[in-house]
Amino acid sequence: MIAYLSGVVREVRDSSAVIVAGGVGYEVFCPASTLGKLAVEAPAELNIRHVIREDAQLLFGFSDADSLRLFDLLTGVSGVGPKLGLALLSAMPVSAIAQGLLTGDVKLLSSVSGVGKRTAERLVLELQNKVPDHLAAPTTPGGKGAAPVTSTAGRDAIEALLALGFREGQVRSVVAELLAADPAQSADALIRKGLGRLR
Repeated sequence: MIAYLSGVVREVRDSSAVIVAGGVGYEVFCPASTLGKLAVEAPAELNIRHVIREDAQLLFGFSDADSLRLFDLLTGVSGVGPKLGLALLSAMPVSAIAQGLLTGDVKLLSSVSGVGKRTAERLVLELQNKVPDHLAAPTTPGGKGAAPVTSTAGRDAIEALLALGFREGQVRSVVAELLAADPAQSADALIRKGLGRLR
């Protein structure tokens, strides 16, 4: 079983990347957050989940251990396959998914394409007590936990950005990170900076 892959990126596709290691090109399916960190002809190191089926062997790659951990939890739920697991991880940050599971936010989880209300409810039911608490803490680029969105300005900014059609998980994560950098920011500043990150 392949658990780790280190090589050079040959190609980045819509939902996968080709990594050349030892003269062999491996197609690795990745969430958007991981694909966004890969560049053609640049070195890459990925945590791998190797899935063996009767008709295929598939590699799923993640730039960090937390994403792989959450992927394993999600795909351990009946009816949630690797593709749906990747869809969830591509739609919002690990912290947003973990928060949704811990708080039972079925609306947030079912906002992801392919995740119906029943699937979201099953995810909450089976994983609410299994998700490690640290996965629900948003992190800033420096690795420090972001402040929870409890300020009036933060809540106002979230409501405004949601009204513009952005996904709830992405909005909450971005606003939390902005507040972690400067807790005194106004709602207008949060909305302006949030738009810059979300677009």
